[in-house]
Amino acid sequence: MDDVFLTGFPAGMLACNCYVLAQRAGADAIVVDPGQRAMGQLRRILDENRLTPAAVLLTHGHIDHIWSAQKVADAYGCPAYIHPEDRFMLSDPIKGFGRGLIGGFATSAFGALFREPKQVVELDRDGDKIDIGDTSSITVTIDHTPGHTRGSVVFRVEGDVPRPRGAENAREIAFTGDTLFRQSVGRTDLPGGSGRDLLGSIVTKLMVLDDDTVVLPGHGETSTIGFERRANPFLEGLTL
Repeated sequence: MDDVFLTGFPAGMLACNCYVLAQRAGADAIVVDPGQRAMGQLRRILDENRLTPAAVLLTHGHIDHIWSAQKVADAYGCPAYIHPEDRFMLSDPIKGFGRGLIGGFATSAFGALFREPKQVVELDRDGDKIDIGDTSSITVTIDHTPGHTRGSVVFRVEGDVPRPRGAENAREIAFTGDTLFRQSVGRTDLPGGSGRDLLGSIVTKLMVLDDDTVVLPGHGETSTIGFERRANPFLEGLTL
């Protein structure tokens, strides 16, 4: 990637980070986790930088991450990518929280709001690489990282990526969703969650990456793998 465009903003009540990545202004772009009320700010970013979404990438199916996925994908005529284990939440996101936690009226009201995008691609092969875009394609590696949900994934992009302070030699970014945060990890008490699986995913898929790898989480601040290896209290004592 030569002159990377990357930006993000917190969307909705739960401040889910929505990201936009392209090789440069005026090119095809990927949109990661467009959450609640993301469409307005997202459209401004796309218009100001002459970007056209070629894919909506969903790190998992929880409502705060997929809220605007159908609107974005269908408005721009691009597919939404999600792991098959979490696909059901695109049209029935309440299942991701358990119906026992939410009343019947709320369940019906939410159910009427959501439907699948017209184009859905299932990310069913761990380690696959997908090329997104036309003349300025972006190669994305998919790592299946169950634990927060059964279908959680991490998206990795290699190249001349934007480098935050402390990661001047970074050659890779990882969109970690709710698997790994700055000095924290994803919750595992919702349907499909597993603490054992979550830590196993982090150890085998994320802690094996270079220390300079930039971590772009689903909530909160940017980090690096090296910083999390040293300073994340939930990872203390974990080994491969």
